[in-house]
Amino acid sequence: MAAKKEQTSQAPAKKKKVAEEARPFTGAARLRMRYNEEIAPQLKQKFGYKNVMEIPRLDKIVLNMGLGSDKDNPKGMEAAIEQLTLIAGQKPVVTKAKKSVANFKVREGMNIGAKVTLRGERMYYFADKLMNIVLPRVRDFRGISDTSFDGRGNFAMGVKEQLIFPEINYDDVDKIRGMNIVFVTSAKTDEEAKELLNLLGMPFVQD
Repeated sequence: MAAKKEQTSQAPAKKKKVAEEARPFTGAARLRMRYNEEIAPQLKQKFGYKNVMEIPRLDKIVLNMGLGSDKDNPKGMEAAIEQLTLIAGQKPVVTKAKKSVANFKVREGMNIGAKVTLRGERMYYFADKLMNIVLPRVRDFRGISDTSFDGRGNFAMGVKEQLIFPEINYDDVDKIRGMNIVFVTSAKTDEEAKELLNLLGMPFVQD
């Protein structure tokens, strides 16, 4: 009974930790200040924008983790959502199947993933962390391929495992999970979007 009681008393502490990680950031993000003071003027000069509203900017970052393999495992789904919360600093929304697919044993409305959309200060903090701390931790990292632009100024990249994020404790990981990260910009062309991300610090593979 004592052991059971002790476990019950520890559960809220874990939830509290996740909640604290998801609190809004305060203060000006370093990368946002750099964009305003250095990057925007460089883009304006390079592309000859006459109006400051034409200068490309980062609108949002979307993190998407597919959890189809955990669709019948509530504990696995809960663990993945907690890990994504720690990584993004914001609680994700659970994505559901829009239609049933018999071959994959997926029913309409079934939980199949988790998604987080970052904007504002939190977005800049995440971008700064990803480019300067997380990606350099990848073993044998040689840069990010620049082939995944969508023709409308948005860029997508994949991460094979959540362990590269410093918030994730290896001993607490039940399973290796990857995710897609999409950078949505206001750029009208891929060339402008690439230059924006390059100046922000995205370590693209050098030609």
